[in-house]
Amino acid sequence: MLEALALNMAVPVEPAMIAGLPTHDVTLTHHGETQTCTGPLLADVMARLGAPSGSALRGPALLMAVVVEARDGYRVAFTLGELDPLLGKAEVVLADRCNGVMLDAEDGPFRLAIEGDTRGARSVRQVVSLQLVAVP
Repeated sequence: MLEALALNMAVPVEPAMIAGLPTHDVTLTHHGETQTCTGPLLADVMARLGAPSGSALRGPALLMAVVVEARDGYRVAFTLGELDPLLGKAEVVLADRCNGVMLDAEDGPFRLAIEGDTRGARSVRQVVSLQLVAVP
């Protein structure tokens, strides 16, 4: 684990968070442009930070969400259950490259790529922090 993850505390997204995690490719189309973006599953990143995962993802843990924030303040949220490969099966990737190229300042250093989304509203670019919150 990189650091103890506390509820309601934003954690800056850094390359060390994703180093060594298995990568996944997600193909998405936004504004008429198709890209294949690569990175680890957001669920794996959160587990590395100490968020409940696997068999621990039950009961109160299913009332936890990850808030992803961009440099400009844009934010989206995903529940841990939604992100879990055995429950929600949503392939949400924290990508650091698209079409084999590292993301530039306009999109990176990280962006979300979500398998199956037909609109780009949740594909946050310029991701700067992750925050684990409890849903009341």
